[in-house]
Amino acid sequence: MLALLLVVVALISAVTAMRFAIHGQEVQVPAIIGMTPAEAERDLAGVGLQLEIERQYYSPNIPEGRIMVQVPPAAIKVRRGWQVRAAQSMGPQRVAIPDVSRESERAAEWNIRRRGLDVASIAEMQLPGTPADQVLGQNPPPNASEVAAPRTSLLVSVAADPAAYLMPNFVGQTLGTVSRTLQDAGFKLGIVSMASQTAAATAPGNSTPASAAPATSIAPQQPSPASIIAAQTPPAGQKITAGATISFDVR
Repeated sequence: MLALLLVVVALISAVTAMRFAIHGQEVQVPAIIGMTPAEAERDLAGVGLQLEIERQYYSPNIPEGRIMVQVPPAAIKVRRGWQVRAAQSMGPQRVAIPDVSRESERAAEWNIRRRGLDVASIAEMQLPGTPADQVLGQNPPPNASEVAAPRTSLLVSVAADPAAYLMPNFVGQTLGTVSRTLQDAGFKLGIVSMASQTAAATAPGNSTPASAAPATSIAPQQPSPASIIAAQTPPAGQKITAGATISFDVR
């Protein structure tokens, strides 16, 4: 029993000591709103805390350069070494928000930054009938008053993705008919080669140099509108975009 009693007393003493140690490292956050950053750093350092100024906002009530918001708020207990985050006042708004609608993204950014403002974010959107790289909207709107932060977000148009199609199978059709079909659909006719000439030029074992050909060789055939398509590039079923170039081997 005596041994058990000593163990219980030791455990109680350990728990009590741990609580004192934990609470002994806690401090109360001082109020720093209205102070300059230097004053706030001094007061926080006095209780073992750190200051981190994250953002700046306009304020009609807090003078420029002074702390206007703090997290955690005053009187909250935190551990020593904790970081107190703060926002700094820029004073009342003195800069008019420019109208950058219909400007290019680069021109809009320059127009915003030359007034001492920042670009917060840029979103992109496809809008049919609208040129690419044009500002469609902004926030805050032009000439807005009572703006909280000196940052402007932009919505910029981007080029629409080209239309995509599946390559049809033209093998067995005449070159003239297919050429007209491609032209009407906005595609381009690429290289047209005779299938027999292509096969002869690339056939394995055909090592006869061109200079050794007989002087009386027959002139090679030329593709004509009546030529029959034997192969196509890209092949049937492959995805292509509008304006793509299509080549054929014919016979």
